[in-house]
Amino acid sequence: MLKVGITGGIGSGKTTVSKVFEVLGVPVFYADDHAKRVMVEDQILINAIKQEFGEESYFDDGSLNRKYISNIVFNDAAKLEKLNAIVHPATFRAFDTWVEQVGNVPYILKEAALLFEAASYKLCDKAIMVYAPLETRLNRVTRRDGITKEEVLSRNARQMPDEEKIKLADYTIINDDTALVIPQVLALHQQFLEMAGTK
Repeated sequence: MLKVGITGGIGSGKTTVSKVFEVLGVPVFYADDHAKRVMVEDQILINAIKQEFGEESYFDDGSLNRKYISNIVFNDAAKLEKLNAIVHPATFRAFDTWVEQVGNVPYILKEAALLFEAASYKLCDKAIMVYAPLETRLNRVTRRDGITKEEVLSRNARQMPDEEKIKLADYTIINDDTALVIPQVLALHQQFLEMAGTK
């Protein structure tokens, strides 16, 4: 089974592109969704978060106190790095379990915002970067999330620059609202099927 990572900056449309692959029957592991899940299900991880950030990291019902955690990590790069160092191994474990459950398919996608930053691309055979110009991404995210451009830029600054991601990626999908995405996805889909030896 071929493992393909897919990433892109905030607002690049990596999730939308991943959904196109899903329509083609490709299983997709959404790392950020799984990270949220393991933060309330993985007891080893829960204990580590409480130890590092305090008991108030979780509410009495077991749900994560996101606002409390966000206030700590988004103003302190070292704390954010610490949180990622705790969460990423649990997400990797969830990915391994998920791959086993998927069964016999030619290839799967792992969609992750921090594919390169967390070095999880090293666990993949190939990596795709979804690229859109910064101005396009700013407009998309401010409309989608109802936040200011400054907030988007702040989030974007915590990610690796696009130029570096493109260098690390094996393929780049252009999603700038002018290039057609579906033909780009179909071309890669064919390549991955051939690599996996099914076509």
